[in-house]
Amino acid sequence: MLTRVSLRATALSMLIALPALAHDHETDGIEVHDAYAISSGAQAISGAAFMVIHNHGGPDDRLIGVASPAAERVELHTHEEDADGVMRMMHVEEGFDLPADGKIVMERGGHHVMFLGLTAPFEDGSLVPVTLIFETAGEVTIEVPVDPDRMTGHAHGHHHHGDDHGHDHGHHHGHGD
Repeated sequence: MLTRVSLRATALSMLIALPALAHDHETDGIEVHDAYAISSGAQAISGAAFMVIHNHGGPDDRLIGVASPAAERVELHTHEEDADGVMRMMHVEEGFDLPADGKIVMERGGHHVMFLGLTAPFEDGSLVPVTLIFETAGEVTIEVPVDPDRMTGHAHGHHHHGDDHGHDHGHHHGHGD
């Protein structure tokens, strides 16, 4: 009987640990961690994902694209201050540099993955499949957990998107293949 209880406890602890393990991953020197996705609610038509991408020992690379079945369009975005001092969000078609032994920090108010035309609402705790496309490393697929609680973790600035898409942004874990 003690053995059954121990086995159940061990199995339960493994199940609890698996979601955390599933979100951090390293493929060919590309490591994605602390990824999370958010949207501004059940009626939102857009959302965002944030993460940290490390290049451990690989050559200089560039994140050149992103794809996901979670939205009609998925793009790499950043924020820049315009001549009037207003922060504006914009699509970055050329992508982001990822130097050897360097990182890309995707965070609120900076670089991020933008989901435009969500195919379904981002529900708390669900996983959003995302494929990061690198110039050299190729495709790295991750599952990004939706964590709306992280929306309030940063101060909100005055932001405008060039396409006037209403949305909010936020951080979490990645999983590659």
